[in-house]
Amino acid sequence: MEKILIIDDNNDICLLLERFLGKQGYKTASVQRGEDGLVLLRKESFELVICDFKLPDIDGLEMLRRIKVMHPTTAVIIITGYSDVRVAVQTVKHGAYDYVTKPLYPDEILYTIKGALERRSQSLTQPATTTASPAKATSTRAAGNKGSLAPDGKRFIFGKSRVAEQLQKHIDLIAPTDMSVIITGETGTGKEFVANAIHLKSKRADKSFVAIDCGALSKELAGSELFGHVKGAFTGAMSDKAGSFEFANGGTLFLDEIGNLSYDNQIKLLRVLQERKIRRIGSNQDIAVDVRIIVATNEDLREAVRQGRFREDIYHRIDEFEIHLSPLRERKADIMIFAEHFLELANRQLEKDILGFDDEAKEKLKEYYWHGNLRELQNVVKRAVLLTSGDYVEADVLPHEIITPQYFAPDDTAGNVQVSFDPARPGVPVMSQSAANLKSVSENAERVAILKVLEKTGYNKTKAAEVLNIDRKTLYNKLKAYDIHL
Repeated sequence: MEKILIIDDNNDICLLLERFLGKQGYKTASVQRGEDGLVLLRKESFELVICDFKLPDIDGLEMLRRIKVMHPTTAVIIITGYSDVRVAVQTVKHGAYDYVTKPLYPDEILYTIKGALERRSQSLTQPATTTASPAKATSTRAAGNKGSLAPDGKRFIFGKSRVAEQLQKHIDLIAPTDMSVIITGETGTGKEFVANAIHLKSKRADKSFVAIDCGALSKELAGSELFGHVKGAFTGAMSDKAGSFEFANGGTLFLDEIGNLSYDNQIKLLRVLQERKIRRIGSNQDIAVDVRIIVATNEDLREAVRQGRFREDIYHRIDEFEIHLSPLRERKADIMIFAEHFLELANRQLEKDILGFDDEAKEKLKEYYWHGNLRELQNVVKRAVLLTSGDYVEADVLPHEIITPQYFAPDDTAGNVQVSFDPARPGVPVMSQSAANLKSVSENAERVAILKVLEKTGYNKTKAAEVLNIDRKTLYNKLKAYDIHL
């Protein structure tokens, strides 16, 4: 019987989930504080942890990090309010299987749990490194849409916008070479998908494509994951283990969020790039490898080099060709192409037969900001399909934030207050009673400004503080005051 730990400060949610999952055949336990959950995890292992992002003592990212250090194979699902979706996306980048938004729906949470446990089971019987996950490597058989052919016969879709066409041209240009590639862009824009597409059009397409999320690796685990280890190299090394470079030999190694590698592991990576040889941790024997390197980041590596956080010699070795991925909100012509594709996926996953979206739902999807880009769109569509009882997805099953979005005036370099407007009455500012005084309006504008700068800097707090012309301590105080969790 698979064991599931529920961590949520809402006792009603804990009780409801325990009863529901117990009826589904799972063994459950629940706690209401992060520290209590960690104490329980030290005593016994769980196949899955369902953890609320906002706990009274520890935030979701820190909980995820600690769980993964104690039990690297334990699957984690994050529970969050819809207003925190941007932050929830970050948890997926750091190793969570997925996130679900409140209110919780039984079919949705059960489907996500089954997917997480299935993924965990597969990872235990296969090498730790895998090809692109379904959430990132989107595939379709839709007619009339160009794409790269994947090993399973499906096609990766690109879109039809100008930037999508330019992206395809760049992939066609760089793929046949062995040049290293840096892929930049916000979280959820499909960086792993692009890396996989490059691999599939390269001379290495018949060899392995191995993807590693450096942001999800602790300093202690990164060396072993990348380079492997020999038995007895450190506590817990019970047998020899090949690393990602060996699994990718002859093929392509994709290093996502490369800026998160520790300085020590950057030095080891530089040696591999220079000599094309790796050495397992604890071994004195070199192993020759032939691997093409593709990396991705949502931060400015040039700035990281200037600040001394990323080695300049590594940067110049991997910066042979750069591809930048535009956020979904700048590719409005592609939104419905991806939405229709995700609808097809959701129909198969949920065993439904929804035909499409009605006109109002289409307009709402195209108008929304899409902070989490493709991943957020996929989750919104899957949830909408789950809630749809007719033939077409209607606007009323979309999240409230999409149905009634808040619009903000463009950035004002003079420092004027930004005002929220009602989309139904252009030009008419929205003022809630709580914001009906100058101080509240100013605080709201400041919170929006901080969020925008964080987004533009890839949620790099040091860089954001510099752009805002404040010190890091002041920024942290404002993040706490405005209930912004990163």
